[in-house]
Amino acid sequence: MSSPDATPDADLVHDRWRIREAPYGDFIVFSDGSLSVMELVRFSPAGRLHDMRAEDWQWREVLRATAWTPGDWMDVDTTFASCDYAGGRALAGESANHGSIGWVALTRDDDHGTLEWIAVSCSSNPFTEVTLDATTVTATSTLGRIWTFPRNAPQQVKITEDPNYPWPSPSQTGDPTG
Repeated sequence: MSSPDATPDADLVHDRWRIREAPYGDFIVFSDGSLSVMELVRFSPAGRLHDMRAEDWQWREVLRATAWTPGDWMDVDTTFASCDYAGGRALAGESANHGSIGWVALTRDDDHGTLEWIAVSCSSNPFTEVTLDATTVTATSTLGRIWTFPRNAPQQVKITEDPNYPWPSPSQTGDPTG
């Protein structure tokens, strides 16, 4: 049986969003108070272990929770990019807690900026670009990755390489195949 402390309601999530806070960790927090615990996994092909461009990134859902207690809250108040589309607004930025933490949020484009969901990754680096269309929120991180979140299922995010990122050549990374 859950204790009352383990069931944050939607009001708590929205109150924290209004002061630009989110739970510390790798999470997607939804407007109804539920959250997805996420895990960033990086795969390198054999023979290209030092080639960051060759890495395949996945941010996968480990657990979906409707009752949870945050261990700590962090600031998500630095916004680097914003885009509106058809009554919605996507925002992206970084947390002041650490330079490796990036976040992406989808809100309603209303007077309150009502939160639909916020995704926070402790290893993505900041997100400096964001776009929004009818089906997706797309954010670009300073680590050369493009994160494409389905608007209605952000936990099914796909991560691809940013072709415009200034990737070092294999010889600069110490890759013997370069």
